[in-house]
Amino acid sequence: MRDDLPPGLPSRSWLWSNFLATQIAWFAAVLGAAHGFAGWACVPALAVVVWHLWRAPQTAREGGLIALAAIAGTLADALVLRQGAIAYASGQWSAVLPPLWITGLWAVFATSLNVTLRCLHGRWWLAALLGAVAGPLAFASGARLGAAEMLQPARAMGLLALEWALVLPALCALARRLDGARPAALPSHPAT
Repeated sequence: MRDDLPPGLPSRSWLWSNFLATQIAWFAAVLGAAHGFAGWACVPALAVVVWHLWRAPQTAREGGLIALAAIAGTLADALVLRQGAIAYASGQWSAVLPPLWITGLWAVFATSLNVTLRCLHGRWWLAALLGAVAGPLAFASGARLGAAEMLQPARAMGLLALEWALVLPALCALARRLDGARPAALPSHPAT
């Protein structure tokens, strides 16, 4: 299998390694939180972010994207948490904010925005649809593994679907603007 893609796009090996790293970090954070090791659950997330920034041609841009996505995602989750439909098993250091491991997962998720989820750039409806389906399913999977609880399942799923339908397209737009996975010499969105 060839590892080259059009100039400026992440290589196939980066795509696959990003996909695998984000999945491993998700499972590590969720299982760590489920078993009362919420602090340790952040370590794999940090490792994925550091590795991603090491690979990114424009570290500052990609780092800015990761920081903004982590903040935006944490605040969006805080709005859902405030509705009383969900609860976290461990690591919640504030009654109004989700645990730090959730912020870590948002940072890990941001590493995929210009790599494995690059195909969503400019496809806002697809990003909204994917977010509305995948976001709640990921949360439900984490809840089944014991990291969280849906106190009001139908309401929780609806709120999470709305959150992700709004947040994913916004993050894709931000990622397109702060594309640090593309070499600096290439335009951020090529002419079509």
